[in-house]
Amino acid sequence: MSRIKIGVITASDRASAGIYEDISGVAIQDAMRDYLMSEHEIVYRCIPDDQYTIEETMMELCDRAGCCLVVTTGGTGPAKRDVTPEATENVCEKMMPGFGELMRQVSLKYVPTAILSRQTAGIRGKSLIINLPGKPKSIRECLDAVFPAVPYCIDLIEGPYLECNPEVMKAFRPKQ
Repeated sequence: MSRIKIGVITASDRASAGIYEDISGVAIQDAMRDYLMSEHEIVYRCIPDDQYTIEETMMELCDRAGCCLVVTTGGTGPAKRDVTPEATENVCEKMMPGFGELMRQVSLKYVPTAILSRQTAGIRGKSLIINLPGKPKSIRECLDAVFPAVPYCIDLIEGPYLECNPEVMKAFRPKQ
């Protein structure tokens, strides 16, 4: 069996230009290492906030790199350059709005500006794409909320079996 691949995309003009360090992408990678007991490989990309580039990178990670899960950070706000949700909608066959709904609900416990966030998720082939906010603290809060459903979602789209560390993340799978 081939190794499980998890894609991580940071959409940031400044981080991709080396103006500042990409701490958001690192936060996602850290969460994956904490959550997953399954052997996995992180396929990481730090790219500009450009819709075409975001779409191409998502397609590369899903279609060619074989990532069963692609997690993005950045580009989910209302600013003109925030186009990650649009890119996600363009490359996905099915949108999964419950992910964004839950992430906003969780974020509203901490900041009233969570209503400005446009996180979403969708399915491309046998890959789940999840858009997260850009702050490491918010990334972890959102991932902690939605990740229990991620392994079963990947099961349903015929992806690899993801085993979580039960001390950190309790994945939900219905009884067989």
